[in-house]
Amino acid sequence: MKNYPETATERFDDANFHIRYCLSFIKKYIKGDVLEIGAGCGSFTRNYVKPDHKNITLTELDNKNILDLNQKFKNFKNIKILNTTISKIKNEYDTILYLHVLEHIKDDQNEIKEAIKRLKKGGHLLIMVPAHQKIYSNLDRAVGHYRRYEREFFKEEFLNLKRVSLFSLDIIGYLLYFLNKIFFKKEIFPSRLKIFIWDKICTPLTAIIDRLTNYNYGKCIIVIYKKN
Repeated sequence: MKNYPETATERFDDANFHIRYCLSFIKKYIKGDVLEIGAGCGSFTRNYVKPDHKNITLTELDNKNILDLNQKFKNFKNIKILNTTISKIKNEYDTILYLHVLEHIKDDQNEIKEAIKRLKKGGHLLIMVPAHQKIYSNLDRAVGHYRRYEREFFKEEFLNLKRVSLFSLDIIGYLLYFLNKIFFKKEIFPSRLKIFIWDKICTPLTAIIDRLTNYNYGKCIIVIYKKN
């Protein structure tokens, strides 16, 4: 896609309410030596990075994103940026993150196995993915999503991993995404206005509704695993 990742990452990089809302569920697990796979332009990283993190390694394959990451974190001595995949990484980490990345990887099962190999005992694997294949849209296709996920995928525990928590978030976002797919069939990237309304108006409301529905619904899934 010619305008990806520039168009998609730049627009969603402004969704600060949503980013911080999602991170609120996993932030306490991000500690020690951290590896974030597919960091994009650093939308999530800039909201969780702390000076007391021992080391943070960010991987990215897109050249434009790598330039953005180097510029954004040039003053952070504890951040290292690599243009590589997890299979070529030799180190072990206390925390490994896949924040809207696993859906871009064709063999997601093998990717999780590779992550487990590089996770220290007692460490945490944190995953966030888009939910509900039935709302797979032009946007998913354009940005290279192989799939959207159902909660059942994460209900079975992987080898050496114990599931700590499973959340579905952004129930209002799910409804908006569903309606957008019906009424704006040809749209690929949502407008800045749509993102503004979703992020600044709907996210504070959905945080309340998500809690009332016990985090069982929504357009994205967050799962937390701990290595035995």
